[in-house]
Amino acid sequence: MTAIAWVAGATGFVGREVVARLAGRARAIAHVRPESKKLADWRERFGALGAEVDASPWQVDAVAAALHARAVTHVFCCIGTTRAQARADGITGDPYVAVDYGLTKLLCDAAVAAGTRPRLVYLSSVGASAGARSAYLAARHRAEEAVRGAGLPWVILRPSFIVPGRDGARRDDRRAGEKAASVVADGLLAAAGVVAPGLRAKYRSITPERLGEALVRAGLEPGADRVIEGAELRELAG
Repeated sequence: MTAIAWVAGATGFVGREVVARLAGRARAIAHVRPESKKLADWRERFGALGAEVDASPWQVDAVAAALHARAVTHVFCCIGTTRAQARADGITGDPYVAVDYGLTKLLCDAAVAAGTRPRLVYLSSVGASAGARSAYLAARHRAEEAVRGAGLPWVILRPSFIVPGRDGARRDDRRAGEKAASVVADGLLAAAGVVAPGLRAKYRSITPERLGEALVRAGLEPGADRVIEGAELRELAG
């Protein structure tokens, strides 16, 4: 049976790679916000990849209906934001709670309501935990709990720094600090890898292309519910 994959966060730098890598492996459906000023452009761009575009509003009933109508078997969640982007979008309060956790929880609820029991494939982050001091990582942990608690099959991937790949795909330019930090971190990990190879595998940076491949392979290949990070994630990335 051909997998039917719905990608949330499809216009993001990792989501785009997931949609591209689903081509030829599954029926890909890229979700784009209906209010996006670039909706027509995304329809053309994703259409060229052989993917459909769904522009359902971010409401449980609307997303559930979209998933049900297409008999979706896999839901890829590549949702995320920055504080700067949240301000630009008019989001008040903690943006990570509102977007990274809030939309993930909404998506989980919609997947349950759809009745098709899709597998949830969630892009999280290394360091996500209940005791995380970072608001971002704490929200990622809450989102992971929503995925685990949905009662559906799931797989969670936890990469570290994500850096520009061969085509220059990258995060918003306002995350330049993360790019700089990844350069320093990779240098330190290269030295530490001599005595602690597992540490290097866990925290070493990865490109959107390789991460997209890992997400698609982890999502489509059969397996038990699990969290993937470190060496296993890098092996999946190819």
